Amino acid sequence: MSLQTHLNQLSQKHEALEREIQEAIQRPAENDLRIAELKRRKLYLKDEIRRLQDGAGTIH
Repeated sequence: MSLQTHLNQLSQKHEALEREIQEAIQRPAENDLRIAELKRRKLYLKDEIRRLQDGAGTIH
């Protein structure tokens, strides 16, 4: 798998988590711990994307 493909997949997962978080916030019965976990996962993906992009920039 190429780096760009991997970055695209991570970006798609990041966007899907954003949608899931927004939907969870709209549901009054949603557990705050679940929302916090979704936000942690989203942040992890964002950090991973940035790390890979920064690493790709130093290769060239």
